[in-house]
Amino acid sequence: MIRALLIGFSLLLLAAPVSAAEVLQVRSSSLLQVGDRNRTYTVELACAAVDPLQEEEAVRWLRTQLPRRRRVNLRPVGSKDGQLLARVTPLGDQDDLSTGLVAASLAVDSCQAAAS
Repeated sequence: MIRALLIGFSLLLLAAPVSAAEVLQVRSSSLLQVGDRNRTYTVELACAAVDPLQEEEAVRWLRTQLPRRRRVNLRPVGSKDGQLLARVTPLGDQDDLSTGLVAASLAVDSCQAAAS
């Protein structure tokens, strides 16, 4: 199941920008609801650990960056508890959202911390 989901998202990444995933909802500082035409997915942001005390501010920041229907590229890095774990980059931006949260001092880079 997870393998099929990752393959599906990989195909999304290879598709033309017209078929890019769209943000439907920012659920929390780490969870997004995205869709591509007739399917919806819950995506967890990879490599960003938000302090619970900064949750509300991080959600506000994400909602500013991701108004509804904003198109994004997803780069899957795995799965966690049955949900896709991915780097999410708004089309036209160079940095993914996890990097943005870290740069805004709203999160720490959990991938770099795990590698140390």
